[in-house]
Amino acid sequence: MTGRQRVAGGAPWEAEVGYSRAIRVGGRVLVAGTTAVDAAGDPLAAGAYEQTLAAFEIALRAVEAAGGRREGVVRTRMYVVDITANAEAVGRAHHEAVGAAQPVATMVGVAALIDPRLLVEVELEAVI
Repeated sequence: MTGRQRVAGGAPWEAEVGYSRAIRVGGRVLVAGTTAVDAAGDPLAAGAYEQTLAAFEIALRAVEAAGGRREGVVRTRMYVVDITANAEAVGRAHHEAVGAAQPVATMVGVAALIDPRLLVEVELEAVI
C-alpha cells in the first residue's frame, strides 16, 4: 500500500506480536492501544491519573512522529480497569492531555489489561 507510514514505539513485543505504535495513511494517524510502560514493559506510574497522562504522552509522541499535532486528535478511546473508582481521574487526565482538541471520546470499563499493574490503556486517532 502506498502512502503508508509506520511509526515504531520501540517496544520489543511490536515485532513479536506484529503491530505498529501508529500508522499514518494519507492525512490520518491511527495509534494502537497504549499503556504507561517503559521499554521493558514496566509501569511508568502507579495511579490511574498518572498512567493516563503517561499513556497519552506516548501516544501523542507517535502522532508527532507521523507528522501530526496534538490539536489534530479527533478520537480517543480509554479502557479503564475499575472504572467506578478510576473514571474521574482518567477523565481529568484526558482533559489535560487532549482537551483543547475536544475529540470525540469513549471510556469503557474492562476487567483487566495485559499486566495487573496497569489501570488504563488509550487509543487515539488524529488528522493532519
